[in-house]
Amino acid sequence: MPSTTMPMLETYPKSINLDRAKLAAVIDALNTCAQACTACADACLSEDMVAELTKCVRTNLDCADICTTTARVLSRHTGYDANISRSLLEACATACKSCGDECAGHAGMHEHCRVCADACRACERACRELLATMS
Repeated sequence: MPSTTMPMLETYPKSINLDRAKLAAVIDALNTCAQACTACADACLSEDMVAELTKCVRTNLDCADICTTTARVLSRHTGYDANISRSLLEACATACKSCGDECAGHAGMHEHCRVCADACRACERACRELLATMS
């Protein structure tokens, strides 16, 4: 099923102060990252060496929550406050970097961590790219 993010943004009846295509790409990256982090945390909990993955689980869950919140806020435009969006994007980029680094450290042993690290890196890039366009 293709993403509905861009079609929904195109239906918004007022102007949006951000490039809609970039905004849609970020929202999709945020949702993808949140799903990957949630699944990675769950997979970590199923590993035999779960005690060694405690920080990874925590980082995954924090990143998923921050990504989900950011996607929800960026999907709303009525009464838009650029300061809130900017702060959330910065927090999300930080969380994605931290989670990507943590998962990358386990990627050699756990494929789910490699997949998650890739999703985190892509999301961090998307957040930073949108931040660069905001005035």
